Amino acid sequence: MEEIPDKNIFMMCEKLNINALSILSDEYHTRTCRKDELDIWKAFPFDDPQTAKEYHGFMTDFFNQVYADKEYLFYEKCLFVCDKNDKPIATAFIWKVYSEFNTVHWYKVLKEYEGKGIGRALLSIIMKELKEDDYPVYLHTQPTSYRAIKLYSDFGFKLLSDPIIGGRTNDLEECLPILEKYMPKDDFNKLQITNAPINFIKKLETVKENHF
Repeated sequence: MEEIPDKNIFMMCEKLNINALSILSDEYHTRTCRKDELDIWKAFPFDDPQTAKEYHGFMTDFFNQVYADKEYLFYEKCLFVCDKNDKPIATAFIWKVYSEFNTVHWYKVLKEYEGKGIGRALLSIIMKELKEDDYPVYLHTQPTSYRAIKLYSDFGFKLLSDPIIGGRTNDLEECLPILEKYMPKDDFNKLQITNAPINFIKKLETVKENHF
């Protein structure tokens, strides 16, 4: 399989599609991340130990920039799905960036547990916590996560078309042909595209760090 480039994709959900919701199998349970599990969380986004090791500094810097001044809230929010042995196998949480915008942070299911409905159930749990006035909800992803993009789309997330979002280019035009190549045709055709609200774009023009 050819390597998919690491490009920026941004999505926004203005209203939850309740038909996408599911519940977690009895084989698994949820709990929050403990302080002694921070390194486990930092390794989660990466599919092999060597890559996790290489990016440990990056994840530490991100934690310090985004969560350190509200560390207590991070441990209240950061959710794990665990197996029967209490091993974390998936994670995600909602985080309010720049004290204004709700975002999906670090959504990930360990590769060996993909395809079991865990990701849909986890996304259901964190999205159901939100109230109507907590929307819109935003996220940043990459074309390598085309399976997750399908799931986000099911929940009501739309691709954002704005060319610049904060300090990053939005690579949607480059990514659409990649998504079309790797996603099933019906799933790709269901993707919707929209513009971000002006207040969101204007606020991100003023920030120096990427918090999602």
